[in-house]
Amino acid sequence: MTIRIVAIGGTVFPGSTTEQALRLATRPAIDAGAEVTVFGGQYLGALAHYRGNAYEAGSGSELVEAVRAADGLIISAPGYHGTISGLVKNALDYLEDLARDERPYLDGRAVGLITTAHGDQASMSTLLTLRAIVHSLRGWPTPMGATIRTHEGLFSAEGECLDERARQQIELVGRQVLMGARALSRMSKP
Repeated sequence: MTIRIVAIGGTVFPGSTTEQALRLATRPAIDAGAEVTVFGGQYLGALAHYRGNAYEAGSGSELVEAVRAADGLIISAPGYHGTISGLVKNALDYLEDLARDERPYLDGRAVGLITTAHGDQASMSTLLTLRAIVHSLRGWPTPMGATIRTHEGLFSAEGECLDERARQQIELVGRQVLMGARALSRMSKP
């Protein structure tokens, strides 16, 4: 059985640290042969506000369908003013479309969380907000949540994390999502 992981996150800035961290966290799943789908900043930036004026039936359907089929998720959000960005929150609002599913919202799915910010306080409060959101969506946050303090030179031009502590945190989140997705997937099958 193929494990499916969905990664959601980033900013409106191409190559943001938030999205680079997200992509790094998917590597353990990719290396293990999992099917990984990434919804980065470019995709999130094009989403209409959930059920707002520009919203149309079918908006965000790729995201919703990918999460519906997922065994695990990785969410990476920047800390803006002490909480998650509106860009990431809007994407998570689309998961309301899963409310009436047999497996509603994020039920039975491992969810790894990564936050990025220039300061430790913003990164930690953003992580706590994400955990609260995942809990209310019935997801299973991984024990490790990565709080990454951003700075110039955190990632190389090739996308390699140059900070050992940050790299270890991000990769651990990815490994725990894969492990949790495997375990929860086995438990949910008759």
